[in-house]
Order: sequence, then structure tokens, then C-alpha cells
Amino acid sequence: MYWLFDSFEAIRDFMNLGGLVLKSIAVVIFLMWVLIVERLLFFRSSMKSMSNRIHDQWENRTERRSWHAHQIRELMISRYNEATGKGISMIQTLVALCPLLGLLGTVTGMIKVFQVMAVSGSGNVRAMAAGVSQATVPTMAGMVGALSGVLLVTLLTRRAAREVEFLEDSLTMDH
Repeated sequence: MYWLFDSFEAIRDFMNLGGLVLKSIAVVIFLMWVLIVERLLFFRSSMKSMSNRIHDQWENRTERRSWHAHQIRELMISRYNEATGKGISMIQTLVALCPLLGLLGTVTGMIKVFQVMAVSGSGNVRAMAAGVSQATVPTMAGMVGALSGVLLVTLLTRRAAREVEFLEDSLTMDH
């Protein structure tokens, strides 16, 4: 149980090292991963049943060649496309926000360094080190968060497009 307390303390110290910007980055990364996990769960569970339901609805139609039937097919594909892509644009936005918040951390940390230099000159290395760490830690955290999200959002986007294309190909126009 002692290791859990040590881990919590280390995380708390790390978060304090980066300041308010690092806490903001942590919230953004947490939200991004909640959305990523939700999409992964959707692809593993609900998506296949939705695809089968749409396919069965289309195959049970007696007439599939008219303009009206074509519009119904396009509506089914569009709804499926919307369901598979839901939340992906938000994930992409959060991925793009991570490095921007990291840059904000860099700027605020450097401002702190310059404030220390203005007040006490360049001789107070210990006070300047706090500002430098506040500048570098959020930058690193923002980049790590963005890199982890970029890979997954690319995979999710490709998977969604592939599934929509597969459904579109499976809905035949004969009859």
C-alpha cells in the first residue's frame, strides 16, 4: 500500500512542477482518451449490429432500383457514416490542443524565468530553475499527449472510413 501513496505523491509533485497549464493538459488528455476508448468500444460492439440491421433492412426491400430506393440507401449509408465518425473530430481537436497548451506552458515558464531575472538578476539559479522546469514539463506532456492521440485518431478515422465503404459495397442495387 506504501507504493500507492508514493505513486500518488510523485504524480502530485510532477503536476505541481508544471503548474496550472500541466493540469489543463492532463484534463485534455483524459478527455481525449475517454473519447478514444468510447470509439474503440463502439467499433467492438455496437457497430457490427448496426451494420447488420441496415443490411437486413435494405435486403428486405422488394424494390431497390428506383430513385426513391437509391435515396433511402444513401440515407442509410449517411446515418452509418455519422455513427462511425461520431466524436472523431472532437478527438482530433483535443490532439491538436495538446501541443498548443504545451507551448502555453513554455511561454508562462519563461515569463517566470524573466521575472526572476528582473527581480534578482541572473545570479539566482535556484529560482530560475523553477521557471525552466515549469517551461519544459508542460511542453513535454503536451507532445506526449498529442503523439499518443495522433496514432489512435488515425486508426479510428481509417477504420470508420473502411467500415462505411464496406457497408456501401454490401448494399446491392439489384431487384
